[in-house]
Amino acid sequence: MTQFDLQYQKILKDIMNSGYEEINERTNHKVKILPGKTIEIEPEDGFPILTLRKIPVKIFVAEQIWFLMGSRRPSEFLDQFTKIWDDFTNVDGVVSTAYGYRWRHHFGRDQIALLIKMLEKEPSSRHGVVMMWDPANDGLSATFKKANIPCPYTFTVNIIRGKLHLHLIVRSNDMILGCPHDAAGFGLLQRILAARLGVKVGKYTHSISNAHIYGVHYEAAKEIIKRKNTHKKINLEAEVNWFERAEKGDVSLVSEIVDQINSQYKAMEAIKGLQIVL
Repeated sequence: MTQFDLQYQKILKDIMNSGYEEINERTNHKVKILPGKTIEIEPEDGFPILTLRKIPVKIFVAEQIWFLMGSRRPSEFLDQFTKIWDDFTNVDGVVSTAYGYRWRHHFGRDQIALLIKMLEKEPSSRHGVVMMWDPANDGLSATFKKANIPCPYTFTVNIIRGKLHLHLIVRSNDMILGCPHDAAGFGLLQRILAARLGVKVGKYTHSISNAHIYGVHYEAAKEIIKRKNTHKKINLEAEVNWFERAEKGDVSLVSEIVDQINSQYKAMEAIKGLQIVL
């Protein structure tokens, strides 16, 4: 089993065996929770993608490219690959909290461009923090209406001894559907940034404040916990022009990345019928 599979499976087991069970007020769903869980993937462990069940590769690849475009309209590029943001799109066709828009426009500056410029000039800088969370509007609300606020809300990039390390912090992670998708997506971002900056890929750290499994996913969690495989690590080698191509919304880049992953990705059978809890 890969390192990602082993660590992910252990978190599922910990939650199912020791998690605090409650009814979540906003969703009205039963849920088991543990705070403060972390997955750490070293560069020699390969790309952080789940192989204990098959996940849709094209979706996280297209989504990450859409983020780098800085768009907040799924009709711009993303809709041709997935409709996962439809539930969060308003009548004007805008996702107000789209991560990429917040990276590149929302706070009055382009955080991604500035990150690259800073690390080119000062690779040892410890100021490489990118935010998706807007404290003027996000969270701190006692209303339980459906709310689209960022789950992954910040990441930090450090270059140490020629390797780019990315630390993602997630306030709330649905461990069955959300965590594998987020880890693969930000693992891809790490590789795109490393290639653009001409450095190697370092550690990927995925820290979760509230790691939970919904009651409707308990059986899926039990199935994943039982699974074993001998999947080899997946190596994803980004090219230096992937960053620029992503910014321009190059459709062919999606298939290029997907093909590289799928040539090695021999995941176990998908678990069908998994309910999305919003």
